Amino acid sequence: MLEELNAFIHSNPDARELKRAVAVQMFFKGYKHREIGESLGVSSGFISKWTRRYEQSGVSGLRLGYPGSVGYLDSRQRQEVIAWLKRKNYWNLPELQQHLEQEYEVVFNSKQSYYTLFEEAGISWKKTQKRNPKADPELVEKKTGD
Repeated sequence: MLEELNAFIHSNPDARELKRAVAVQMFFKGYKHREIGESLGVSSGFISKWTRRYEQSGVSGLRLGYPGSVGYLDSRQRQEVIAWLKRKNYWNLPELQQHLEQEYEVVFNSKQSYYTLFEEAGISWKKTQKRNPKADPELVEKKTGD
């Protein structure tokens, strides 16, 4: 069973998985909880928890239960969208939403995801207005009701 653990450690797992596996390995090699904790910066409870999981489920018990979310756009597509945004003279949020849906069949749940794309392209989301309404006293008066 320890051979499987050694193979797992040498397979370059996620750093969190590696810390779990090394803690378990050190425990089975006879290190005390205090020594493991000082070496890896983990608590005694951490060592007990992952040792117990390893004994119950083997290496699969050390793996992350949640692999994280996968982005809607891969890195190449993301760079294409950013390049597209940089080529435009004027943009707006609905236009970006339409472009992503038509070209990549992507619809984000949150507007923040679109704003992040604008930010990565070096565009402030506040640029949606062609002109600052504060520069026109009549518009300012309409808005404030003075």
